[in-house]
Amino acid sequence: MKRRFTFVDLFSGIGGFRIALHRCGGICKGFSEVDKNAIETYTNNFLQKDDSEWNLGDIQKVNKLPEFVDMLVGGVPCQSWSVAGKMRGFDDPRGKLWEDTIRLVKINQPKVFIFENVKGLADPRNRNNLNLIIEKLELAGYNVIPPQLLNSFDFGLPQNRARIFIVGFRNDITIPNEFKYPNKLNKSKFIYDFIKGIEKNNIPKLKFKTSELFEGKVPMSRNSFQKDDELNDFFVFCDTRNGHTSIHSWDIVDTTNREKQIGMTFLKNRRKQKYGNRDGNPLSLADLQNLISDIKSDELSNLINKKILRRTIEGKYGLVNTKNSSGINGIYRVYLPNSNIFSTLTATGTRDYIATQTITGTTPEEYRHNFINDIYKKGNYRQLNPREAGLLQGFPKSFKYHQKTTVAHKQFGNAVSVNVVQNLMKSIIKTGIFDKIGDNTNNDYLRNQTNYSGETRSLGQIYLSQESQIQYPKVRPTQNI
Repeated sequence: MKRRFTFVDLFSGIGGFRIALHRCGGICKGFSEVDKNAIETYTNNFLQKDDSEWNLGDIQKVNKLPEFVDMLVGGVPCQSWSVAGKMRGFDDPRGKLWEDTIRLVKINQPKVFIFENVKGLADPRNRNNLNLIIEKLELAGYNVIPPQLLNSFDFGLPQNRARIFIVGFRNDITIPNEFKYPNKLNKSKFIYDFIKGIEKNNIPKLKFKTSELFEGKVPMSRNSFQKDDELNDFFVFCDTRNGHTSIHSWDIVDTTNREKQIGMTFLKNRRKQKYGNRDGNPLSLADLQNLISDIKSDELSNLINKKILRRTIEGKYGLVNTKNSSGINGIYRVYLPNSNIFSTLTATGTRDYIATQTITGTTPEEYRHNFINDIYKKGNYRQLNPREAGLLQGFPKSFKYHQKTTVAHKQFGNAVSVNVVQNLMKSIIKTGIFDKIGDNTNNDYLRNQTNYSGETRSLGQIYLSQESQIQYPKVRPTQNI
């Protein structure tokens, strides 16, 4: 029998937390969200007009909840902590939403909370900010478990999506069992398990010597999902990287062997300091003549016409495609159906595709040749549709996504992975935190509660504050997902 508990869904988005907690026995009492499109998707899936559930609206205007709830959960807006962004953190208005989140924890004293954020918050450059968040939650009366990065890939989803989770238990509640973050499931899924209409053929992996896959040493930039003795299950379109699954612009347009040689010369010399400090330094004709003695300017002009090279302001020659994530012709990566990983879904969209058929190759060269001819040139690849993006996030097939494709992709990119939260919630339930009836008020803490300005407020003042008398709109849940 599922252990029942209540929760409020902060920064609810389209309901990833809600689905996961409901599967574990949770009852949602209310949600907080300000994005109109997200509210539309959320209500279409979970709510109808005649309900008693609280529509809390903007978290900045929420204070005392209408009644006690066992949990507060949410993915606090994360762009200001992103590794890909400027990491402005608390200096960004979105970073200040952490202050409102902590304020609600202090005032409402749930038994336990889960907060999720991008992995950038765990970056050493954000260590002080993370420590500050933990310190404030501890001052609110909680034992905060050391945060941990959990990856969707480790919980049955073929997506590389690492997120930091912060879990805290109220200090005055004795839990029977120690909390432990969930273990990895160790059961890989493949893209073809989630996507219809693509070839389902799990071809055995061939093993290669490292020297066959790499020229010299293994690149530092390889991630944990790439094996040093196997061919990658995806291809990267990029003129400033070279590997057994790298596709260059001179590979996919009609070029001679000589033109391919010139392209590779730019690639191999792109980082040499004598030409500059960039990754993709332009070269003068004189520079090139030192590298290829008989090169002619007409050859470079032909490559400019083929949009492989460009002329710089200084009159030098440089590669057109030098930004890795931009890819080539709008394509960054193409994943094969038998890949057990897809790149992180984001709110800003992706230049990543899935191939609709698999390929084989007894050598790295044959493997790459077959991809170019059988997949790329024949157009046997496509982007994910919104429903498929939802499946890679652990949302059920029955989920009603937004009717606008761009909005739906953004919403799934912002969402929390359902499988991760579900497994994390199971670990929380195992502590026995919900087994004991009562424990709804931390009176020791509330008798001497201090707000951020340093002002001490009594229990009566908290409950009688004007803000706490807000009457939240009510709605009713439809059938559960």
